[in-house]
Amino acid sequence: MNTAAVFPARPIKLHRFFLSGHSHRVELFLSLLKLPYELVDVDLAANAHKQPAFLAMNAFGQVPVIQDGEITLADSNAILVYLAGKYDAGQWLPRDPAAAAAVQRWLSVAAGQVASGPATARRATLFKAPVNAEEAIAQTHALFAVMEAELNISPFLAGNTPTIADIANYSYIAHAPEGNVSLEPYPNLRSWLKRIEALSGFVPMASSRVGLAA
Repeated sequence: MNTAAVFPARPIKLHRFFLSGHSHRVELFLSLLKLPYELVDVDLAANAHKQPAFLAMNAFGQVPVIQDGEITLADSNAILVYLAGKYDAGQWLPRDPAAAAAVQRWLSVAAGQVASGPATARRATLFKAPVNAEEAIAQTHALFAVMEAELNISPFLAGNTPTIADIANYSYIAHAPEGNVSLEPYPNLRSWLKRIEALSGFVPMASSRVGLAA
């Protein structure tokens, strides 16, 4: 829910790839905040993300990128922090130092263990990426075991209410079966996914029939 008084003067542009979990986490958060936004699909197959116009927005040549008025910002987790700071009154990114640190911990997990685990395993099946799929799957199960235990303590990753920690981690975990990782052994994790999917404004990421999802 958007409890802040400020809204963008015009829709926020989200440059994205529809199968990218990094892109989806930003789209999901924009929708949860009830902010007006415009999707701009980037043709990765045509190498549009490596062309000068896109590189001017993100020198790393990666999606997502947002344009919010005069602000252009890349990196999905950085975008979540920006949107929470500008358009939310503190629910999604707490101001309390300890609570904020708890959120940051899971943003680091999203950029670390999730990226090298379920996101990489999915890249192997969906995009035929030259990665070590077995290692990525093993890392994913190790991560899920930790999350399963922690979600036995609290309903969301950083406490009793949803934060951007949950948004940053949701997409690739929800689509882990596309990377040949079953969610069946993790009931707490599956319940957490359902709690996110029940939030007002939730939008799903496009599914692909690969891996265990085939």
